Amino acid sequence: MDPAQWLADYQERLERVAYSARSASASLAEVGASATSPRGEVTVTVNAGGVLGDVVLTPAARKLDVDTLAMLIVSTAREAQRLAGARMTEVMTAYLGDGDALNQITNHLPEAVR
Repeated sequence: MDPAQWLADYQERLERVAYSARSASASLAEVGASATSPRGEVTVTVNAGGVLGDVVLTPAARKLDVDTLAMLIVSTAREAQRLAGARMTEVMTAYLGDGDALNQITNHLPEAVR
């Protein structure tokens, strides 16, 4: 193969990979999730990494005792984190396909999120 052609092909592959990485990054920036407690007292929103973004309490939440409310917030946050992890996996599967690269990413997710 002609060295100039090889270099042009290589440059094109690098550009495709860079475009794909930018697209994946943009898609992941939009990934997050919200979960609401079974009776609707608490809604928790997290980002793609599962980091807490928002907690909304309804008037019904104010009627709960402190321990019950705390437990409800934590369990609702875990559900939001699980949903965000599932969405992140979906996005990355679209870019990486099912294989070793995807496994390397999902293996770093907390067990409860997988």
